[in-house]
Amino acid sequence: MATSKESGKGAGSSGGSAQKSGGGSGSGPAKRGFAAMDQNQQREIASKGGQAAHQKGTAHEFDSEEARRAGQKGGEAVSRNRAHMADIGRKGGESRQSASRAAAAAAAAAASGAAGAAKGGSRQGSKEQ
Repeated sequence: MATSKESGKGAGSSGGSAQKSGGGSGSGPAKRGFAAMDQNQQREIASKGGQAAHQKGTAHEFDSEEARRAGQKGGEAVSRNRAHMADIGRKGGESRQSASRAAAAAAAAAASGAAGAAKGGSRQGSKEQ
């Protein structure tokens, strides 16, 4: 029943077909109004709304305690996704390992360079000759 209403709306208006093609076929109803605007237009309108609310005195401003609770709630929601958390941990471990490997390689290169210089040449120099 919902599909017959959607097709009736799209067929009756000339702008409906242009909006439907932008939303992609089979991905749900076409975007209309605010959702159909590009991001810059959306930001501009939202910014004006925020400024008006502040001028009127009805804008909500977080205090530090409320912000802390909101952040905690978001963190709890993210941590429920175990696969996501595992991926984050894996990336952190890889980053840490690559940094320590790079530092170890630099230290080893400096040590071998100093030893080679004392002998009158470096390892790399002897391989090239």
